[in-house]
Amino acid sequence: MTLELTVTDEVRTLVPGFTHLVIEAHGLVNGPSTEASSALLDDAARRLAERLDGRAPHEDPHMAAWRAAYTAFGAKPSRTRNSAEALAKRALADGGLPRINLLVDLYNAISVAHLIPVGGEDLDRIEGGMRLIRATGDEEFVTVAGGEPAVEHPEPGEIVWCDDRGVTCRRWNWRQGPRTRLTEESTSAVFLLESLAPMPVADVQRAGAELTELLEKFSPGARIEVRGPE
Repeated sequence: MTLELTVTDEVRTLVPGFTHLVIEAHGLVNGPSTEASSALLDDAARRLAERLDGRAPHEDPHMAAWRAAYTAFGAKPSRTRNSAEALAKRALADGGLPRINLLVDLYNAISVAHLIPVGGEDLDRIEGGMRLIRATGDEEFVTVAGGEPAVEHPEPGEIVWCDDRGVTCRRWNWRQGPRTRLTEESTSAVFLLESLAPMPVADVQRAGAELTELLEKFSPGARIEVRGPE
């Protein structure tokens, strides 16, 4: 069954330049990071450095647009960076990008190489559809603090992704909850590529096509559907 994703009018009114592309995949093969996935991350860092040509990630026009969007809903973008900017900073630092697991490595590589936020969720752990909303502040975000489950609540007006059970990602794409993360046991996933003007739609499509090719390469026989950008 195709996952339903909804972006509320409140979000589109606040950030009218938002576009997203969805890749839904079943029959995936996941596991620990490999030499091949590690090489993809190293290559993504190289491509990022060439793209920025000495600039800091936040100086890129697309990242500047995300900073403006975060400011619009009350977040401090220099402290709570969108996922692409946060990964880009790590990619350019001495420690480099983290190796998480095969599927996460693939979409992190695309995020860094194209400087676009990319998220991955375990479809089997999502309840109902997914919605991008402005929070009331009553929604629950289940996370981990000190090794124990903990419940947080988003700020009123904060943009969050949620499903029927609660918030899956706070501050748009800043921090994902552990419930729907892709683990080494995940076999079905939805990947979400999120962009803002001035990133051309064609650039979003190229990033989505590259991720689709990687999924097909590392999970032969997987059933993959691409929707959008929209």
